[in-house]
Amino acid sequence: MRGYIEEQIRASYETKRRIAENAELVGLIEAVAQRCVAVYRSGRKTLLAGNGGSAADAQHIAAELVGRYGFDRPSIPSVALTVDTSALTAIGNDYGYDHIFSRQLEGMGQEGDLFIGISTSGNSANIIRAFESAKAKGITTVALTGRDGGAMARMADYAVVVPSDATPRIQESHILIGHIWCDIIERELFGGTRA
Repeated sequence: MRGYIEEQIRASYETKRRIAENAELVGLIEAVAQRCVAVYRSGRKTLLAGNGGSAADAQHIAAELVGRYGFDRPSIPSVALTVDTSALTAIGNDYGYDHIFSRQLEGMGQEGDLFIGISTSGNSANIIRAFESAKAKGITTVALTGRDGGAMARMADYAVVVPSDATPRIQESHILIGHIWCDIIERELFGGTRA
């Protein structure tokens, strides 16, 4: 058992090592952070969505921005489209599950906002529809994916693709990348240092 645990830890940091050593991917992570900063400076917001564990990641990242990440500062507007069970079930019931995020973007998204769609496969139909709605409204799109990036990577303005085929390793890296974005956004907008 101990060897298996050590193997899992090594697999996780090996995926992160591949990210750190990929200059293009690190540049994309930085570019998304800077785009988020520009969105906030223009008075707009970020919106996030995903399914399952990726829904939890969307909520986690939004909570870090609205609450705090590393130090006390004003709240940063960010919305996880995964949290309103009444909206999710009503839209799912009336329009179908593939529309649960796109319909919310139609109602709440504004030109100049930024939408982060999270999917380990990059092929989640409801995120793909959300990208379509976002593009129609002039909302910047970010695909946070793994594997080959899937259809989402081909649609997004920014495609951040974790170099792994293993769902757990992709999800672990997604939250690392989300934390990096939160850290950069917070420091760029308000200065300060990590607690």
